[in-house]
Amino acid sequence: MKKYIFLVGVLLGLTACKQTKKENTETAEVILDTSQPEVKLYTFDGGTVVVNQLQLFSQDTTYKGQSKEFADAFYVIEHPQGILMWDAGLPESLVGMQEPYTDESGAFTVSRKDSVINQLKQIGMTPDDFKYISLSHTHFDHSGHANVFKNATWLVQEAEYDFITSKETRESNADLYNAIKDLKKIKKIKGDHDVFGDGTVVLKYAPGHTPGHQVLYLNLADHGPMLLAGDLYHFSENREFRRIPIFNYDVKQTRASMDAFEAFAEEKRAKVYLQHSIEDFEKMPKAPNYLN
Repeated sequence: MKKYIFLVGVLLGLTACKQTKKENTETAEVILDTSQPEVKLYTFDGGTVVVNQLQLFSQDTTYKGQSKEFADAFYVIEHPQGILMWDAGLPESLVGMQEPYTDESGAFTVSRKDSVINQLKQIGMTPDDFKYISLSHTHFDHSGHANVFKNATWLVQEAEYDFITSKETRESNADLYNAIKDLKKIKKIKGDHDVFGDGTVVLKYAPGHTPGHQVLYLNLADHGPMLLAGDLYHFSENREFRRIPIFNYDVKQTRASMDAFEAFAEEKRAKVYLQHSIEDFEKMPKAPNYLN
């Protein structure tokens, strides 16, 4: 009888040991599954925009007679599953020009110092290394070197794709269409899109500036959550007072996108970076340095 009790005790002990090992294994698996991949954000200079008629950036006369200089950044996001180009700066035809270019209306004076291929050399990359390219929208100051990435997959909101490839756009503003016409590998999306499926790089639908405008959410291991705002806001005053450019596609949509953006930023406690703000551009480390 004592021998039987002893054997039962041994078996119970082994069972408990196995259960403990199983629990420890499960715990280890959970930790492994929730580890955050290393994501690097590189910031580059895509040119400079001097807005000579700042009144274009409000529905009222607030900025009448004022001018302002804008940054024009583009970004490289390096993820273990692939590399993403976010926005594409001003047209590369500006590189090498002796003087900045002013458009016929006199509203904008633009310049760009360097090509994307030359800039990517700073981080040891070429356009062929990129899995994806995505633009906040298809205005000329965000699509400048897009065609260079014709071997990458273009992640584009369906509404933006329909807008930029429409007969109306091709006939009335061929330069906008020509800036993206060589992008043939296309993935159309509707709404928010988690690029790598782990929550670290997410395209957030924010229409209004254009039909398929979007912003970029990043969750970096050290820097934490952040939002690159595209052209939802061009500078800090417009964010503070919710001012909307007169050339936005849809004012009502823009306001709704602003509300959704601010709620999301608060929920995630995300740092917001305005891509045309010189102040925000200067806060970012420039390639070859990066945020992670």
